[in-house]
Amino acid sequence: MKTLVRALAAVMTMLLSLPAQAQEVSYTAQSTTFGTITLAKAQAVKLRLYDDGVGGKPVKTIALKKQGVDKNGYPQWSAVVKGDLKGKFYTLDVKYDGKFGGECAGLSARAVGVNGRRGAVVDMAETNPQGWDQDQSPTIDARDLVLYEMHHRDFSIDPSSGLKNKGKFLALTEPRAIAHLKALGINAVHMLPSFDYASVDESRLEDNKYNWGYDPLNYNVPEGGYSTNPADPKSRISEFKQMVQALHKAGIKVILDVVYNHTFNIDGSNFQHIMPDEFFRKNQDGTYSNGSGCGNETASDRPVMRDYMIESVKYWVEEYHIDGFRFDLMGVHDIATMNAIRAALPPHIYIYGEGWSAGSCAYPADELGMKAAIYKMPGIAAFSDDIRDALRGPFSDDHQAAFLAGLPGHEESIKMGIAGAIKHSQVDYSKVNYSTKPWALQPTQMISYVSCHDDMCLVDRLKSSIPGITTDELIRLDLLAQTAVFTSQGVPFMLSGEEMLRDKKGMHNSFESPDSINHLDWTNLEKYPQVFNYYSKLIALRNNHRAFHMGDADMVRNKLEFLPTQDALVAYHIKSSIPGEPWNDIYVVLNGSKRVRTVNVPQGSYTVVCRNIAIDENGLGTIEGPTVTVPAQSALIFHN
Repeated sequence: MKTLVRALAAVMTMLLSLPAQAQEVSYTAQSTTFGTITLAKAQAVKLRLYDDGVGGKPVKTIALKKQGVDKNGYPQWSAVVKGDLKGKFYTLDVKYDGKFGGECAGLSARAVGVNGRRGAVVDMAETNPQGWDQDQSPTIDARDLVLYEMHHRDFSIDPSSGLKNKGKFLALTEPRAIAHLKALGINAVHMLPSFDYASVDESRLEDNKYNWGYDPLNYNVPEGGYSTNPADPKSRISEFKQMVQALHKAGIKVILDVVYNHTFNIDGSNFQHIMPDEFFRKNQDGTYSNGSGCGNETASDRPVMRDYMIESVKYWVEEYHIDGFRFDLMGVHDIATMNAIRAALPPHIYIYGEGWSAGSCAYPADELGMKAAIYKMPGIAAFSDDIRDALRGPFSDDHQAAFLAGLPGHEESIKMGIAGAIKHSQVDYSKVNYSTKPWALQPTQMISYVSCHDDMCLVDRLKSSIPGITTDELIRLDLLAQTAVFTSQGVPFMLSGEEMLRDKKGMHNSFESPDSINHLDWTNLEKYPQVFNYYSKLIALRNNHRAFHMGDADMVRNKLEFLPTQDALVAYHIKSSIPGEPWNDIYVVLNGSKRVRTVNVPQGSYTVVCRNIAIDENGLGTIEGPTVTVPAQSALIFHN
């Protein structure tokens, strides 16, 4: 504990010394100030003004002047251009070694033209929807979050969605979309990258080129492809805000997927145009390090990148009212930077990420934001691949099954996930699949899930790993998997469309697959009504009962005790006297076996609330101890 206190104190000291990231464009009707920072060896900075977002010649070229240095020693350049420039576009171009490196939108553009190659001069106040100043984030404690990961195009593109604004931010303002999310019961939408990314041509959206969006170009601007008019710099901003406002009114938080660990490429990145090699890590031989698996990795440990990340997330919170961030490949970022980000944001902002990298990084591994280091990052969570792979099988082999196929040996990994990756006397970490010791200080630091956009979705994984699986078995195992996720003490997370029994035609990596692979088929709600019904009641069960989201490690250790495991069976008991919990002793049994099993419990009469893929909090009948029978491939939940 003393070590953590010292670490947090060091972070606060560092934060107090950080300079604010230079705002590149500051607009008024009388004049606009343009600015940037560069490397000390920069010889000149040119500003070019354009009438349009693409094409045409500059209407004016202005030389920025050096105006001192910031606290990190980077030269600051700026110029004031008189007159009302609203609606104009601009580029910055920096001269090094006798030549200019090429035009770009700058480091921190907040509005851009089509495809993001030119910045735009915008009066941000004009992008605010009516009532924006009254917009407020829903008050939801971290322990109460239910996360729903979605891609804007997947969710709404299919005709069966009934949504008008297909593939757009505005789809999530429509009553049908809001009603669906509310009926499901989730309270936080995790949106795949929604900033301006480089891999889709916004001027040719009719080509239907698809991408998840993990190709950053302009980190502080919404993606134009999800707006109704990518050529209008204000449309993407205003429509994004309308989406946030509609979700907030529905009591749903908005989580933004951020990808600061790499850029789309090196030579074409704004970072490289303005400050060559300053934002990227290199190996000892001078080559670019590739911990992201995308050809480069950013250097969060350097002041310029650390400042950039902090100011960027603060901007999304202040300008767009974002409620949380999911950090892609958080294991590429250093621990000090992640703690600095946590300290810089209000406590209600939820932060989590992938506690791994996609390759080795040119930075000490024990100083990176890996899952095993989450205990060094209070208030930050990580995905648990432990419970994910214990349920369905390893990421590395789509055909290898696990608990859901009735295979033994995964029970301790599931117990670890149920407890929320904290220290628990009944979890034997020597038998946990990936973690040799607890890594979370609090259960809210563990994201519990069984599938996400990456890798096969749950339905496809079950089909791939269990040959000959029937539809009935598929549904039973799907619902069993989610019961494990949603009754765990971690923060539950689900992929959009799983409530519709979504599949991706067996595709493992659908990042640029067509809509025919990635779309949600809303007709499945009618084909498999029992699936949505179970999901919604399962989420309601969690929301209504504090026992399933205690949110405190000591309480979990005191109240949650595991019953003896059996092959492909995990059972536990949550003791009574939990504040706000209406039920007394609660028992949960997860049976991955194809056989009916029996479990010993104390003598008494119990009310069943979950059995045979049905949930009813009012009761599904009673059972008597000391022995209870658990149907095959399903969960049994009961209380006294």
